[in-house]
Parts: sequence; C-alpha cells; structure tokens
Amino acid sequence: MCQLLAMSCLQPASINFSLEGFHTRGGHTDEHKDGWGMAFFETERPRLFHDHAPAAWSPLLQKVKSEFIKAKSVIAHIRKATYGNVSLRNCHPFARELWGQTWVMSHNGDLHNFNPALEGRFTPEGETDSERAFCLILDTLAANFPWANEWVKPSDHEIFAVLNQLSAQLSSYGSFNVLIGNGDFLFAHCSTKLAYVERRYPFQAATLVDKDLTFDLSAHNAPNDRMIVLATTPLTCNEQWTLMNRGESILLRDGDIVAKSLMAANQPESNVFAIAA
Repeated sequence: MCQLLAMSCLQPASINFSLEGFHTRGGHTDEHKDGWGMAFFETERPRLFHDHAPAAWSPLLQKVKSEFIKAKSVIAHIRKATYGNVSLRNCHPFARELWGQTWVMSHNGDLHNFNPALEGRFTPEGETDSERAFCLILDTLAANFPWANEWVKPSDHEIFAVLNQLSAQLSSYGSFNVLIGNGDFLFAHCSTKLAYVERRYPFQAATLVDKDLTFDLSAHNAPNDRMIVLATTPLTCNEQWTLMNRGESILLRDGDIVAKSLMAANQPESNVFAIAA
C-alpha cells in the first residue's frame, strides 16, 4: 500500500527535513515506487506537484526540496499501485474545487468492490479507488450543506462530523487511512496505521529513521511556533510519536488538534467526538 505524510503549522514552515526521510521510502528504503505527489498550501490555493517516477529518484522532487517551500499545511503521498496504472492521473493527492476552495486528498489502503453512484459534479479522472472515494466525499459534503458557498461555509464541527462518519463507512470496504485538506484545516483518519508528532517549544533535535540525518528544530523555530507532522509510520527515532487508534479521526488547524473522534470498534454508524477549547 501507499504511505502518507502531512504537516499543519501555526506559521509557514518547510517540510524538507521530514521529506528527506519520507521520500527515501519511495523506492529506496521501502517499496512505494509507483509515483508521488505533494500539495503545499502557501496561500489559500495549493501548489501541486505530481510525478509517476519513484520519489527516491525523482528529479522533480529534488527540485521541490531545493525551493525550501514554506507552507502552513502540506499533504504528500508516495504510491504503491494496487488499483490503476502507474501514471500521473493516478498520483495523489487529488484536487477538486468546493465552496471556492481547493480540496486535496491522499489515501493509503484498498477499497474492495467499491463503485459508488456519484452525482456527477465530481468524477474521477483516473482509475483508483482513492479518487472515487474523494469524489464521493465531496458529493456528500455538497449534498449535506446545499446552502454553503464561497462566502458561507459549514463550521469545523459540522465538516468534521461528516468526514468522520464517511471515513468509518469507507473503511468497511477495506482500509481507509486518509488525509484531506483545504487550506483552512487538515483532516486525518486512521483505519489501520497512522501516527503524528507534536512539535512545539522547547524544540529538540530530531533524527530520521530512514536516513542518517539529525536536525536541530530549536535553531529554526521561535518559542511560539508549533506544528504537527503526520506519517504512516514514525519518521524519527527520538521523538514522542502518537500512534492513532483504528477508527480514530483528528482535525488540525494551525498546528493544533481542534477535534478528535474515536469510532466504536463494532459500531461504524455511530460517532463520538469532542471539540477542543
């Protein structure tokens, strides 16, 4: 299956250090060699990069790293193809427009016998189960909030409840580890495997798992900075990573968790969530 990476920050920051470890899993230290993609929310509209070449050897990814892009929210993906050919159209993250915003999604997992009846507003361009799920999610959001537009949108609380419920239902088709962002927030759901680390003052030095590299976070962050990095498996060996529970969802904004949910293991139709103060 694929692997996921994301970051949410209070202030724009570079994800290059985490990317140094993550991209090596795309064909070097791991088998996810069927393409990669990234979305950087430097502004309300993301910069998107996709390549069907292995991330570990991609000249485009080297160019992206050389730019040291700073963003408040980032979603990245390295692919191991299960559904769909190795091609640009099947590289995550996928992007669509809803309520005047660009929404992006990356998925890790497999959805079996998954052929939803889509309304037609959002349709897949490729052949992946992941893109079909993304179109279904956006169709459902649009149907649940028909009054929403560029100027009036549902609250974080309302969107989180829908995404949380949908993620549980989609997980019933197989596995659905997912990252969804729109520049305002970052949503993450763990179906089988996902972890995150919170970085804030006092910052420390972090050492990568996949590469012999240590980075002094205290030298590059101010005392009031904060960020959360998510990955399929922990990227560093000396930080306190939180392994998400199966069925758990979180909503991030400005480097902080603002909502959290844990689905009951045998009750996919129910949800219990709390909005952080």
